[in-house]
Amino acid sequence: MNLKEIKNVLTETFNKELDCGKKRHIVFWYDEEGEFAEDIDELSPDNVRGLKLTENNSYAIKYEIEKVDKVSHFLIYANMQKPSPRENYLLDILKYSTEFSTDKTTAIMRELGVKDDSLKGVFKRYLKFFNNKERYASFTKYEIENYTEEKIDIAVLSVLCKLDVCDIESVIKALFAEELKDNNKYLEAIEKFGDVKAFWRLVEKYYGFNLEDRNLEKLILFFMVTNLSYTLDEAIPRTWGKYVSSKKSDCIVFMSHFMSHSVDSKIYDALSNKFEDKLNIQLYIKEWDIDNYIKCDVFKAFDKAIISKLVEQLLDDIGEYDKYTEIISARRTTHFFNDFAQKYEAINAAVELFKVKKNIGEFIRQYKVQEFFEKYTNEYYVIDKAYRRFYAAFDKLEDKEALVELREKVENTYVNWFVDELSVKWSNAISDELQDNWNIPLITQQKDFYNAFIKQHVIKGERVFVVVSDALRYESAKEFSDILNIERKGFTEIYAMQGVIPSYTKLGMASLLPNDKIQIDDKTEIIVDGINSAGTDNREKVLLKYSENSVAIQYKDLIEMSRSEFRKTFNGKKLIYIYHNSIDAVGDHAATEREVFNAVDETFKELKTLINDLINNVSASNIYITSDHGFIYKRGLITESDKTSKNVEDAAVEKRRFIISDKKQDMEGTICFSMDYILGKDSGKYVTVPRGSNRFKVQGEGANFVHGGATLQEIVVPVIKFKNDRSKNGKSDTKKVEVKLTNISRKITSVITYLEFFQTEKVEDKKIPVRLKIYFTDEEGNRISNENIIIADSKSTKPEDRSYKEKFTLKSMPYDKKKKYYLIMEDEEEAVENIYEKILFIIDIAISDDFGF
Repeated sequence: MNLKEIKNVLTETFNKELDCGKKRHIVFWYDEEGEFAEDIDELSPDNVRGLKLTENNSYAIKYEIEKVDKVSHFLIYANMQKPSPRENYLLDILKYSTEFSTDKTTAIMRELGVKDDSLKGVFKRYLKFFNNKERYASFTKYEIENYTEEKIDIAVLSVLCKLDVCDIESVIKALFAEELKDNNKYLEAIEKFGDVKAFWRLVEKYYGFNLEDRNLEKLILFFMVTNLSYTLDEAIPRTWGKYVSSKKSDCIVFMSHFMSHSVDSKIYDALSNKFEDKLNIQLYIKEWDIDNYIKCDVFKAFDKAIISKLVEQLLDDIGEYDKYTEIISARRTTHFFNDFAQKYEAINAAVELFKVKKNIGEFIRQYKVQEFFEKYTNEYYVIDKAYRRFYAAFDKLEDKEALVELREKVENTYVNWFVDELSVKWSNAISDELQDNWNIPLITQQKDFYNAFIKQHVIKGERVFVVVSDALRYESAKEFSDILNIERKGFTEIYAMQGVIPSYTKLGMASLLPNDKIQIDDKTEIIVDGINSAGTDNREKVLLKYSENSVAIQYKDLIEMSRSEFRKTFNGKKLIYIYHNSIDAVGDHAATEREVFNAVDETFKELKTLINDLINNVSASNIYITSDHGFIYKRGLITESDKTSKNVEDAAVEKRRFIISDKKQDMEGTICFSMDYILGKDSGKYVTVPRGSNRFKVQGEGANFVHGGATLQEIVVPVIKFKNDRSKNGKSDTKKVEVKLTNISRKITSVITYLEFFQTEKVEDKKIPVRLKIYFTDEEGNRISNENIIIADSKSTKPEDRSYKEKFTLKSMPYDKKKKYYLIMEDEEEAVENIYEKILFIIDIAISDDFGF
């Protein structure tokens, strides 16, 4: 503690003019409480000898003063009660000396600048607290003005909880955090150096906690149950009534701050897990309607129950798919959503799959080939996407038990209804229409890719990049096209080509090259214009025949390059083919084929990085992303019924999904196509594929991920055309949708108020979602309300689907209608300029209380 003032008083005492006849100052200081025992050595003024008087050294002190040193000034400090005259051996010296007295309470108040003597009792209560230099120093750092008993209580509690701020809310959260440990060191410090009763008085004053039997465990439950009563559209169980505060608004604001804080939220999560079972919440949830707790997020039990009920409804084919989507959407702004995000994502994907099935019907109709192709690119592809998204989420779950039955239903629906049904009827169509000529009228052929998309750029002398991502099928490319359109400035379009058959890498890669003639040699290599098309170097040779400024390169080599190497590689090049292989590399191996859907997500990341590098390093403008083929994949076991027997002699190539031979085959369960469509008339080559999605019986593992056949998933080949817009000076032309407060009034008259917000435009193309955190503050920026989250991502054209009604609760505190208060709309995704809008409000609440609940 800083004792300068006391030392100054002592110094002044010793500097006083000596009375007549005196040659020195002798000062006695009796400190019965020992308040200054630790500091006495620092308090002795310069040129003054300090002696410590005890019950046993009176004679020694007397001898030192009267015999040994008759000249020096003396400060005699006694950590004891002043003896009575009869028992005071130094009484004769005391009579011609000066007696100094002060108490630590007065010293503390004097040093802190506290002039209100009515607070002396408060400071005296905390003498043990102040009798420590570190605690005193921490107390002074709060720089308290206009001391009151409450401010002193809160400051002492804040120091004992080692807080940087002086705040009762922070004190409570610090104590709660310690409850997770074996010993609550902060509570022990308060009991030893503070005032536990003061803590409970403050908690009752600010939050209404008035239980007779008070402890931190019950206080935690008190806050949780009060918060639950705020979001639950059901009557709180009678036994919980004592845990509902009479000052709800302040409890709601406390909980909102606790649960949303980046650090404190982790403490809350642990407490929630610890206390969930104490209320037997699961038993009550079973009796409540899901609509009544859709916004409850005090405990994880609500998410678990919602997930369970959604799964149950999906298994029972209730079919309220729009409602399920709304429920999942509502949960996105709740506290524990991220802990269950993958389960919700899997359920959402299942909902999408089942919803499309409901729209299509129990049976897929038989169409002509061209109609089927258009159906797939406009509607059916969504089912493949939903299946992929389901497993991408499902595979990330540590605990899959809750979704095991749903997984089985998804698998059965996808395989038995969609893949098998579609592939069989598609097989019927292509068997009738394409056996002699694989070309679908009005559909761009994969072998014509260069002429249809690339040649125009070469003719104009424009630089063009072609990224070939192995096994990037149409449904994935469609999703990536949407991502690209949102995240990059420029224009994105997607097209569908009819892929080659057999739909395998060698032929697919060759077809994407410029070509006049494609052949298969005796070694089954694909020859393009007389050049073997296998390998990057050979493909570059083919490109050079069409443009002397051509280069072919592998993605894995490119991605390791520095900016200068990047530029050097493409300097002067006009026709660039980049080969990327993540999906096929994972899917084509039995050990990793289960991870193929995760490989799709990795492909998205890698392609985004590649495109960014192309644009930033070499100012790429024209970029095309395509694929050699698609694939079919199912997670379930491959059974004998999934396999087709083969009996072919002298086959040139035999794979799980196709056979190339020199003779037309006529095997049960297969379709045979002439390869004249790509090799030219009278090629003498035939490709035979199993009907539907069956696999040929082939030795070895790895039959779940296959390609080479004729299903729509394998032969609908995507082409993403991306045109970078250089006119934007590097700035993205993507904008977040606008959200506006629609309430006309800017005056609040109740601690509970509802505000309505409107997403002014739907999410589409370059208009992307925005996530807003909304709350009220005072003029100093202190938050005075709970927080609400709005995720404005509606794609609906209906205004009512883009409206958001949010409930705000203000702290029950005095409000001044002459002061300024603000509604803050904060964009959570912006790191720097995150204030989306700041709206001035007047708050005029006559009686600050919890009316309105």
